[in-house]
Amino acid sequence: MEQSPFTQAVLRWFAVYGRELPWRGIGDPYGIWVSEVILQQTRIDQGSDYWLRFMERFPTVEALAAASEDEVLRMWQGLGYYSRARNMHAAARQIVEQGGFPQTIEGLRALKGVGDYIAAAVGSMAFGLPAAAVDGNFYRVLARHFGIDVPINTTRGKHTFEALARELLPADQPSAFNQAMMDFGATWCTPRSPRCIDCPVAETCEALRTGRVSQLPVKEKKLKVRERRLSYIYIRHEGMTALRRRPAGDIWQGLWEPLLIENAPLPDLGRPLTLLAKDVKHVLTHRILLADFYLAEPTVRPALPSEYIWIKEREIGEYALPRLVEKLMDLLATG
Repeated sequence: MEQSPFTQAVLRWFAVYGRELPWRGIGDPYGIWVSEVILQQTRIDQGSDYWLRFMERFPTVEALAAASEDEVLRMWQGLGYYSRARNMHAAARQIVEQGGFPQTIEGLRALKGVGDYIAAAVGSMAFGLPAAAVDGNFYRVLARHFGIDVPINTTRGKHTFEALARELLPADQPSAFNQAMMDFGATWCTPRSPRCIDCPVAETCEALRTGRVSQLPVKEKKLKVRERRLSYIYIRHEGMTALRRRPAGDIWQGLWEPLLIENAPLPDLGRPLTLLAKDVKHVLTHRILLADFYLAEPTVRPALPSEYIWIKEREIGEYALPRLVEKLMDLLATG
């Protein structure tokens, strides 16, 4: 099947301007998969560093499968969206049980936490499968170039853009085209200040022709972001402190935190609390957290709910903490 002029132009652009990334060209489905999971909600400069550290610690899918969840979460610490790490850990065990990486889109899609995009990305880059990896960059480039105003975060939009992407995908170069679209959207056809003047497809870009570059792609409005107030109390008693593992069904499942007070008065721990910081802001997808940090140094070890355990303060680095709690730890270290 003959390639469209748009596909040809993007592939020519990629041959000159494609980014050099540590997982590019390795052909290893495990390394490619890890990179795609990390980059789901992470900037590429930060993600590259994490990928290198992660691959050094878990160089094979077998090594990842054999690790404990705590080990995996510690390596993930600071990236946020920890369900990605838990799902990847579970999927690694699936892969080992199956005897290796699945080499079909359906098999990849059956892995824990793997959706259409990651299945297509890994399938095309590792196995040459003709699947379009439609991500945010793909949506933006196609919406602008073809003048599509169907909201990208709707079922109709998803079907519209995926159908167009399949039409444009060259069956003999799926990996190159997917990576070209990722890079073109990330570095050239960017959300703000796109490089329209020297764009390789400017002559046929509908958004540029009609003055709608800044208006496309279209998104439907999302749910209102809510605020949530927390108070963290770091207890220090004879070189020990108390932590609990966060439960399922809430943010940061499986990570550890000091005494949390939410929707309740601060407890009496025998001595006045020291306020370390107030209204520390931490932004998540659908909520904003505002946290107050306290230090408690009681003379007698206080009784705490049963889910809290006492550990030596010097061993706290062995526990995976949410980024918000890391901010509390930073304050303690500098104070």
